[in-house]
Amino acid sequence: MDRPSETKAPKLRLCVLASGSSGNCSVLTFGEGLTTRVCLLDAGLSPRRTRKLLADEGFRFDQVDHILVTHFDRDHFHLGWQAARLDHIKIHAHADHAIAARRAGITGKSLKLFEDPFTIWDEVEVGFARLAHDQLGVTAFRIETSNSSLGYATDLGRPAPELTRALHGVGTLAIESNYCPRMQIDSPRPEYLKRRIMGGAGHLSNQESAEAVRTIRPASHAVLLHLSRQCNTPETALDAHRSHGCKTIVSSQFDPTEWIDIAPGRAKAMPEPEPVQPSLFSAKAPSA
Repeated sequence: MDRPSETKAPKLRLCVLASGSSGNCSVLTFGEGLTTRVCLLDAGLSPRRTRKLLADEGFRFDQVDHILVTHFDRDHFHLGWQAARLDHIKIHAHADHAIAARRAGITGKSLKLFEDPFTIWDEVEVGFARLAHDQLGVTAFRIETSNSSLGYATDLGRPAPELTRALHGVGTLAIESNYCPRMQIDSPRPEYLKRRIMGGAGHLSNQESAEAVRTIRPASHAVLLHLSRQCNTPETALDAHRSHGCKTIVSSQFDPTEWIDIAPGRAKAMPEPEPVQPSLFSAKAPSA
């Protein structure tokens, strides 16, 4: 008697549509063909540009079911989404960002606030870590199926232990590599901006990003996000990342990356240490 053919579980795939100070948006797909489901990671491009870039990649906007928001800075959530029809999309943001989400025009059934891990499409698990960035912090995501594991982290401030624990051993890691310290120091930017970016609650340098990749130890790719056009270059970022041994892909503000098959994880997230110290960003946001 013939055995029934085994059905392969759908895998996740990633394409970074754009990443930089003028707007950040990535596409995560689940499944293939007519059953493909689409999730956006940040929505920092205008709805019009997002629709066009999705169409260029072969997707309709009505295939987007979810948007995961790292934080509500304008380059990660464009104000144009206030007027867009989002009835069919669930927008997931940490509870600490409740007020920021409402100020961005996201209310009602579309807004899904979380404080614990959750699932999308009933099969894809979403974990997270809360990290320092400006006043409200930022959310880094760990997104997993039975055969694929993605870490997505940007605007991190510093490579904190919470990041390593949450994203440890993912299959593919997308992480910011924002600036070259020398280029930052020598740039004509005002001193207050340099202090903000380099002061532990702004962005990761190339060297900090590379160190985070080494400690997280992704099984396959490292995808570099949010390169500064003024204080970084793709070549400079790649040079800093040569030592960790992962295949490295650099995203761009202007051109989408290739499609990346998300690899299986090499290890699970690391448990929280005991006793757990309260996070700077653990308090619930007051109701609006």
